[in-house]
Amino acid sequence: MNVTQKLIQSHLMHGDMKPNEEIGIRIDQTLTQDATGTLVMLELEAMGLDRVKTEVSVQYVDHNIIQEDFKNPDDHLFLRSACQRFGVWYSRPGNGVSHPCHQENFGKPGKTLLGSDSHTPAAGAIGMLSIGAGGLEVALAMAGEPFFTRMPLVWGVKLTGSLPDWVSAKDVILEMLRRHGVEGALGRIIEYYGPGLDTLSAMDRHVIANMGAELGATSTVFPSDQEVRRFLRAWQREEDWIELIADKGATYDVYEEIDLASLVPLIAMPSSPGNVRPVSEVAGERIYQTYIGSSANPGYRDLAVPAMMVQGRQVNDRVSFDINPTSRAQLETLKRHPAAHVSGASRHVTAASKVLASRGIN
Repeated sequence: MNVTQKLIQSHLMHGDMKPNEEIGIRIDQTLTQDATGTLVMLELEAMGLDRVKTEVSVQYVDHNIIQEDFKNPDDHLFLRSACQRFGVWYSRPGNGVSHPCHQENFGKPGKTLLGSDSHTPAAGAIGMLSIGAGGLEVALAMAGEPFFTRMPLVWGVKLTGSLPDWVSAKDVILEMLRRHGVEGALGRIIEYYGPGLDTLSAMDRHVIANMGAELGATSTVFPSDQEVRRFLRAWQREEDWIELIADKGATYDVYEEIDLASLVPLIAMPSSPGNVRPVSEVAGERIYQTYIGSSANPGYRDLAVPAMMVQGRQVNDRVSFDINPTSRAQLETLKRHPAAHVSGASRHVTAASKVLASRGIN
């Protein structure tokens, strides 16, 4: 079996694993955020639930954190009190974005995660089956009920080679969007495999899994290999690691292959994530805002490389250069360790300096 099939089989409570047949799977963990979690908590109250029945449920406050009036603060107070009542972890404003924070602190290979946020599949980066769903479905999972869906096709994407300079994990998922558009993965779970995985960190995989939602995928799955073990060790959670890889000779319903070495820097243009073009085709076009961070670019390298690029320079006065560190832990790491220490960053910045200098920019 492939990794997706192993995850589903180990959690199957109803139905058969036949494409498009309805199945019910046991949910180990849930994730809610403040834009959707309030309704989930109200639904738990309406059910008369005493305590959640999942292994782990976490409520993050990471969307509506600006306190312009009483509404957001009141929501936060309600969510905190509901978490105390139902036995849910509460992540207060400022801790960070739900998806990378969950991967850092709670994600476990081999587990299932249901979240009331479309980018919940980001947790597939470490060998989880994670799915975004509606608030009522998440509330039912917190009450111990299975999650029902149709058995998806498993789309195996084989990665070979390694990424060239200036090409990042974001370009892998943009290449998928360039090829297939925003509905290309409807009714499918994307599973990445192959030798190219050895060159992608756990946070690189997070970027790819996170944006699988833009393809319409039910979820995205990566194996739990030695890179996932290294990631969990760095977060002092190595005991949560298990190896979870596809069997030798595992098959997939749909096949695809990407040679990482052939990729070029890509960009999604307005007004759709599927409108992808090579950066070289739009170089020189004016931009007005640059936004780095959040759950779509959560890694240390994603923040360190641009930090080094602008070191000692002034951002153009017409551009809003906005940084949203992924988590408080990531921010503290950036403070402790100079960006120059990030793998490959110095090489990229040297190249950038040469390009800028050739255009008369200091």
